[in-house]
Amino acid sequence: MIKVIAFDADDTLWVNEPFFREAEEEFTSLMVDFVPQHTALKELYLTEVRNLELYGYGIKGFMLSMVEAAMRISENKISIQSIDKILEIGRDMLDKPVEILSGVEEVLQELKGNFRLVMATKGDLVDQERKLKKSGLDHYFHHIEIMSEKKEADFAKLIRHLDVAPNEFLMMGNSLKSDVLPVLALGGHAIHIPFHITWEHERIEHEVKHENFYQAEHIAQVVEMIKGM
Repeated sequence: MIKVIAFDADDTLWVNEPFFREAEEEFTSLMVDFVPQHTALKELYLTEVRNLELYGYGIKGFMLSMVEAAMRISENKISIQSIDKILEIGRDMLDKPVEILSGVEEVLQELKGNFRLVMATKGDLVDQERKLKKSGLDHYFHHIEIMSEKKEADFAKLIRHLDVAPNEFLMMGNSLKSDVLPVLALGGHAIHIPFHITWEHERIEHEVKHENFYQAEHIAQVVEMIKGM
């Protein structure tokens, strides 16, 4: 029944969110002369969310949000040296090595040939292409989709492009909000593979209950789950 299996990238195929947490710690340390660290972190998060519509997801938008938040927190008194440090934080994030999560390549090897495999992620086009190339995983995928958002309309467009019915499409990823709920709403299947860190904006409060929803503790479990479908 399943013809296409789509994988989220960040924190599903490779490590991502811990780098943002490290950057947040560095940013809030720069702000201690103006506000406590928890206040700076809250202001940065609010700035990021406000800017999503303008900048989208990814490190470059995060860098711009750090600069904007720093200007607001300091009432435009922050030094040019600190602004340069914020830009350095972002550049370091863009230069991070790609750390593939355990079990990922084995699962891709097992599934390739039996299904069309797709990488469906959101974020900055250049950065996601860079990470995919560095990962060495690109040869497993029939199609790469880098989205500006992951909502029902975005997945509907992808499914149409792949020329399959929604119930022939399976999405797996670490975000219930972005990887699971939109696909279930379209009639597709979804496997949630949690990561130990989740960005606040990706969290949901309610429990997911759906006949096409599956929960895995580790990506290594998904092959048997798919066989069970």
